[in-house]
Order: sequence, then structure tokens, then C-alpha cells
Amino acid sequence: MKLKMNGFWSTATLVALTAGLSAQPPAQTPAQPAPQAPSATFKVQVDLVTNDIIVRDEKGNFIPDLKKEEFEIYEDGVKQDISSMTVVTGGRVTNVLAPPPPPPPEGIVLPPTRPRNDVSGRIFLFFVDDLHLQFHNTGRVRDLFKRISKELVHEGDMFGIVSSGPSSIAIDMTYDKTRLDEAIKKMAGSELKPTDIINGPSGAEGPSEVRYRAHVAFSTVNDLLNNLDSVHNRRKALIYVSDGYDFNPFQDARLGLMDSNSPFAQNEFARNQNQANGDSGQTDPFAQQQKQSETFADADLARELGELTRQANRSNVTMYTIDPRGLVGMGDIDEQVDPQQWSEYVRKSQDSLRVIAEETGGIAVVNQNDFSKALKRIDAETSDYYVLGYYSKNPDATKRRRQVEVKIARKGANPWFRKEYVLKPPPKPSSSTKK
Repeated sequence: MKLKMNGFWSTATLVALTAGLSAQPPAQTPAQPAPQAPSATFKVQVDLVTNDIIVRDEKGNFIPDLKKEEFEIYEDGVKQDISSMTVVTGGRVTNVLAPPPPPPPEGIVLPPTRPRNDVSGRIFLFFVDDLHLQFHNTGRVRDLFKRISKELVHEGDMFGIVSSGPSSIAIDMTYDKTRLDEAIKKMAGSELKPTDIINGPSGAEGPSEVRYRAHVAFSTVNDLLNNLDSVHNRRKALIYVSDGYDFNPFQDARLGLMDSNSPFAQNEFARNQNQANGDSGQTDPFAQQQKQSETFADADLARELGELTRQANRSNVTMYTIDPRGLVGMGDIDEQVDPQQWSEYVRKSQDSLRVIAEETGGIAVVNQNDFSKALKRIDAETSDYYVLGYYSKNPDATKRRRQVEVKIARKGANPWFRKEYVLKPPPKPSSSTKK
């Protein structure tokens, strides 16, 4: 597969390396017709729906001995037949109930699937969003990953690391922790400074460089999620290290709409345009028009975050977001940013990380300095869990968003589970057949 990094395409082999991770291979597609008859191509896809279930008792302890008969799964209120069940304790598989293959379409005979024996540890992907990490926090980022290497990644865990920007990190899935140490030395933040954003070019929707960097980050993560889609019967955790996102930062300063007597720096060109209007108190009409065109910037960010989290839920990937800034106070004194605008920028960026984590069943480690406590929680949540799978009884492909509920018969058992998933969009018809 090809992974887009820093505007270039670099070769990565995550697909090949993750193909053998699952204790049970993903649902097989029916065999395609022979190559000599391309005009008679048929394709049928029946997907196994999987969901991670963390079950704890009233004291918060994991319950490891539940049986298949004690679980009930409902999709949109309809009870489903559990086809597979994996129990993982301490990061190791202790029991695997492999799913049967989906029923083949009439007239097609499929060969029996060959089960794979795999008792590998946990699966982590680390995303270093260096396009959204401050350069002066490079030391904090490296210290965070040293903690991750020591406190989260254990012997037998498989992991990969990818960055979004000039750190140029692209380490394929591996068990070798020395590769993580090598990557830590390359990590360096390259986030835009507030003055760069304020005085930088803007398009019709706001700061063009801000959106471009966010799109690079989201595209990189989407590629990772697509690769993990083929891994079943494992809890897949993506550790997402970033300062977060805001599509409409420092708006008044960018458009020169602050008080001209303000001691805080703002876009000099825009301010001069406004001052050229004299003492009438009116601002540049272009600035007002630009402000109106940026009205939907927050909605655009919410939409893109929604697309990202839906892809994570389709791939059954839990994302844990970590803001390495820790407790955020005032901005850099050299930047001279209005305190109110800085606080708004920090709030929005932290909220974006909360959305990514909460919508995928993870936790957001924001505005706190105790990373060890958060890593212990992530360690626990990725070590003890069940993975249940079923083939949906709903054949309606137009019903894409589906609600899921898990019930447990045992008294005092409290389950955590992903409450919805979204079907993949149907493939676009091809006008020609590639040979």
C-alpha cells in the first residue's frame, strides 16, 4: 500500500504485516470468475461485525470468565447471533471461538477457510502529528514517548509509528522496541506559531495553511485505519499525539478587527486597511465579508472529525488522544497574542481531541501533566477485553448507521462497548476494467 507523507508517497507494508495478526482471518469474499471471462464478474461481500467489550464488576475489576451464552448483542433492537468470541487477559488470547464463514451465494462453492494460530500480544499504532506539535515542546514529546516505551509497550506487543510532517517517521509493524527508541530521536514539532497564522495567507474559508496541515494529518490517519480494518479479534489502539485542531484561529487578529490600540500583534496589512477608513469606526468591508465566509469553519472541522471517527469505528479501532502540552496556561510571551483569543484557540484544539477519543471509545489526555496515570489506564483497557463478532441480520445496505447494544446476563457485570458503527459506502462503479 502507499502512504501519503509530507505531500509525497512513501511505500509502507502495514497491510502485509497486519494480515497475519488476526486469530481469525476476516470474512472471505466469494471467488471471482476466471480471468478469461472478465465480462461475467460477480462480487459478494459479507462482513463480520466486531465489537470490543470491556466487562468490569462493581469494584471495577475485569471479569475474565464470561461465556458466550451470557452475552446478548442487539443491532437496532434486533438480537444477533454471536458468531465469534475472543477473550484477552493480560494482553494475551486465552480463548478463541472462530466465526464460521458467511453463507455463500447460491451457485458458488467456496473452499474451507484455514484457521490461523496467533497468540501475539497487543496492537498499537502511534501517530505523531508533528505538523500540530509546537517546536519548543519537542523535549516534552520525546519524554512522553519514553514513558510510552517504558510503561505501555510490553514484550510481545506489536506496534508501528507514523508521523504527519517533517519528522518523517514511518516504521512498519514490529516487535522490536529499539525501533521506537530510534523514532523518538527523530521527533520534532513543526506547528505554526500564532503570528505565522495571523500574518499568513487566507483563502475563502480561512487560513489555507491551517486547513492543509489538518487534511494531511487526517489523510495519514485514515490510511492507518484502512490498514487495520483487516485485523480481527484484537483490540486495536491508535495513540494519537497532537495539539489538536482549530479551523478558525485568532480571527479578529487575522482580519484586523481588534482595537487598533491593542498592544497585541495582529495582521498589519488588515489593520492598515481598517485604519485607512478614517475615524468613521467602520472596518474594511473585505474583512467583514471574510469573517462571514468563515462562519462555517467550526462546522467544517466537526464534519471532518466525524468522517475520521466513523472510519475508526468501521475498523473497530479505539483512538486515545494525548496533548503533550499538558496544563496549558498563557501563550508564549514572544508571540504577543490576545489572552482571550489564545484561550479560545486552546479550548477548540482540546475539544477536537476529545471528539476523536470519545467518539471511538478512547480517552482524551488533555490539560493534564500526569501522563503516567493516563498510560496506566490505556494499558489496562488494552490488556483485558472480549471481542464479539456477528453477521448482521439486516440486509438493507442503505441503512448505513446502526446502533449496537450489549447485554450481560451475569449480575453485577457492567459492560463497555462501542454503541454504533457505520457501513462502508458502496464502491463506485468502474467505467472500464483494468487489465
